Amino acid sequence: MPPPADIVKVAIEWPGAFPKLMEIDQKKPLSAIIKEVCEGWSLGNHENFALQIADATNFYITEKNRNDIKNGSILRLTTSPYQTAVQLHERIQSSSMDAKLESLKDLANASRDITFAQEFINLDGISLLTQMVESGTERYQKLQKIMKPCFGDLLSFTLTAFVELMDHGIVSWDTFSVAFIKKIASYVNKSAMDTAVLQRSLAILESMVLNSQDLYHKVAQEITIGQLIPHLQGTDQDIQTYTIAVINALFLKAPEEKRQEMAHILAQKQLRSIILSNVIRGPTPINDEMAHQLYVLQVLTFNLLEDRMMTKMDPQDQAQRDIIFELRRIAFDVECEPNNSGSIEKRKSMYTRDYKKLGFINHVNPAVDFTQIPPGMLALDNMLYFARHHQDAYIRIVLENSSREDKHECPFGRSSIELTKMLCEILKVGELPSENCHDFHPMFFTHDRSFEEFFCICIQLLNKTWKEMRATSEDFNKVMQVVREQIMRALTLKPNSLDQFKSRLQNLSYTEILKIRQSERMNQEDFQSRPILELREKIQPEIMELIKQQRLNRLCEGTCFRKISSRRRQDKFWYCRLSPNHKVLHYGDLEESPQGEVPHDSLQDKLPVADIKAVITGKDCPHMKEKGALKQNKEVLELAFSVLYESDEYLNFIAPDKHEYCVWTDGLNALLGKEMTSDYTKSDMDTLLSMEMKLRLLDLENIQIPEAPPPIPKEPSNYDFVYDCN
Repeated sequence: MPPPADIVKVAIEWPGAFPKLMEIDQKKPLSAIIKEVCEGWSLGNHENFALQIADATNFYITEKNRNDIKNGSILRLTTSPYQTAVQLHERIQSSSMDAKLESLKDLANASRDITFAQEFINLDGISLLTQMVESGTERYQKLQKIMKPCFGDLLSFTLTAFVELMDHGIVSWDTFSVAFIKKIASYVNKSAMDTAVLQRSLAILESMVLNSQDLYHKVAQEITIGQLIPHLQGTDQDIQTYTIAVINALFLKAPEEKRQEMAHILAQKQLRSIILSNVIRGPTPINDEMAHQLYVLQVLTFNLLEDRMMTKMDPQDQAQRDIIFELRRIAFDVECEPNNSGSIEKRKSMYTRDYKKLGFINHVNPAVDFTQIPPGMLALDNMLYFARHHQDAYIRIVLENSSREDKHECPFGRSSIELTKMLCEILKVGELPSENCHDFHPMFFTHDRSFEEFFCICIQLLNKTWKEMRATSEDFNKVMQVVREQIMRALTLKPNSLDQFKSRLQNLSYTEILKIRQSERMNQEDFQSRPILELREKIQPEIMELIKQQRLNRLCEGTCFRKISSRRRQDKFWYCRLSPNHKVLHYGDLEESPQGEVPHDSLQDKLPVADIKAVITGKDCPHMKEKGALKQNKEVLELAFSVLYESDEYLNFIAPDKHEYCVWTDGLNALLGKEMTSDYTKSDMDTLLSMEMKLRLLDLENIQIPEAPPPIPKEPSNYDFVYDCN
């Protein structure tokens, strides 16, 4: 007979004694269980003790998380969080350097547990740590030269404990003094500083800036871009990552009127070329976190264009009209005529003719073309940049199209406006950076005016594609669709430079795009004749069963999931896999992302598939409704799912990517006997069904399949051709 569900069998350790095997009744108060354990070892004052998970985390067992205890768990009897907090609070103030160092190390480890953190914070522990940073460590500054490693460790453990305590979100960032900020900033500003101290200091500054507008102003006064740049010129990628994260935070929180000024400073300090040389083209491969920070910097840089993108041209503004005159002057090599040269009507007629050649929609007053937002004045800025910096290409495009008489001319003005709008959509100008995206493009870090150069390459591509398609004005939207496809396909290849991007586009001519489209169409061809449809219906269940088996096999292999954390670079992991008999989900915490197969015995927790009631996705998941989840963006919501079991108990997941999300939601739905509805399943179904259909129809290649079956022929006049084999 199976044991009651509320009884769990565990082992409990106590230093200097043999472990005890116990049955814990989950219905009993936790204090009563601790009392019983203490009495077994003849320990008094049971209220001064607590139970911990006996693993690397050492997390305390509380009434809230006691249901996480599973059969076979190993627990440890230890001092209560309050007693531990009191002891550490006293020990870190010791006059002995060795005792202080050891206690700060213990504090840094213990602070990861929210139960301990709450008790330590209640003792005003955060204030004590800040005071130690502000003034206490100065007592040891004199010893720094002769005890530099010890001093570095002392400060490192202090800052680590501070970061871990603040990470729980219990204390507001707004409570810190200017003296503390100055001290942290000083560690960043020093040229020679312990790596661990520098990492923690940069992390603290980033959190301050992101969590408090008031602290942003204080940090911005203490830290300059010039002081951060040297940290990018080293070889430690973690330091480089934290440094770019601080720059991104300052950029993100800066008032709009100061962002352009900050961008100018970044350009003066040659931040782009330093990142290109030391990070993108550096000796160390770029990891995910660095890729994310580079992506954020890329997005924030392009977002500086939003103001011009959303600014309409004022047709009455002479300075803005002069830009259009400049485009005309460069294209047709004409000087501005004096006011008394010819009649007004003659000049207007000449302007109208030239503006038509330039490809504007409004030939009389082309300023009206730039009143559409987006792209607004950004389109005019791009056109002027192209005309000035790529003058030969600009003149060639304008003149060769203005001299055509066959209605196949490509309108430069209209094309530039629509192309600028398209590029803003592709690069998502004006949108905030995504939390989980790593999609940075190295080529945008190779030029100070990368967006303008990007436009110059693409406007030449558009003109080339227009000629290849022999397009007319009626085909304008079709040409833009082809150009968009060419650009997107080239960007997918992640070119390392603008020249490489240009080279990739050369290989993606209109003819090549047609071949790619035809190939894709052949792969996705959907025959509509009735016999083919009947064959598809017959094959479909077989394919669906095949997909189902693949999903379940993939669940049996297991996946490493990331736990929700407010700080990205302190990721914690857990692993989940389905048992080979498809009856139990095994899961457990991991110290780090696994490199190979996870041993079965390391996954102590299990959930019977029979207990699963439903699979919940997206914003309906409980971990997406909690406090910190309000900050989660669309991408995180799209990767979240939960398994509901028993009475309102949940196992919460955040998939590492869309592919794993589809695999797991499909597999769990298959286990529950429900339909697999993910995009991945639809894609697999289309691919496998198309392949199977083509294999079965190989013998019928180039034979037209009739809509109706052929008529049955008349009965023959004799059966002389039949032989009796008996």
